[in-house]
Amino acid sequence: MNRIGRAILNYLIKGLLIVVPIALSIFLVIWAVTTVDSWLNVNNILGVDPKTGASRNIPGLGLLTVITIILIAGIFVTNLVTEPMYNWFQRVMHRLPLLNFIYSSIKDLTEAFVGDEKKFNHPVLVEVEGGLKKIGFLTQNDLKRLELPDDVAVYFPLSYSFAGQLCFVNRSKVKDLKMSAAEAMKLVVSGGVSGL
Repeated sequence: MNRIGRAILNYLIKGLLIVVPIALSIFLVIWAVTTVDSWLNVNNILGVDPKTGASRNIPGLGLLTVITIILIAGIFVTNLVTEPMYNWFQRVMHRLPLLNFIYSSIKDLTEAFVGDEKKFNHPVLVEVEGGLKKIGFLTQNDLKRLELPDDVAVYFPLSYSFAGQLCFVNRSKVKDLKMSAAEAMKLVVSGGVSGL
């Protein structure tokens, strides 16, 4: 009986390891699609079903609309917006203090992960107190403006989160990692479980 109980427990644990990641992934995708659909409320444009009286619903139409808008914006900016127009827009944004703060923060965060000037592309290993080592991303190599000529800025992401903290670290304690930025981020965010 004891052996049967251990076998059942083993099967339950293995089942959880398979079902939970799949179920959470499906849940997150469905949640994202339904949330975007409800924000945009695009389905009301399709009118009402005469038989049921309910709004016609096409799941994913809102998400498809958002992707289409982003694609059209990318095509427009790439092919039609010139450098002077972009600089004019930046100058206008700088004159609006609150909007500029929000806009520039979101823009910098977005550019940190995608685009030509990715910021989190230099994974490093940093020795902190007591021989403890942390994985981070070198974000600034020159801190002379802050009167820290021997330090660098390193961003340490937190495990199981998209948050993190910025620390100024002595250059001698920073060592380049022989792995890609994506592998390093996956290793940190997963709590060290995956990525090696």
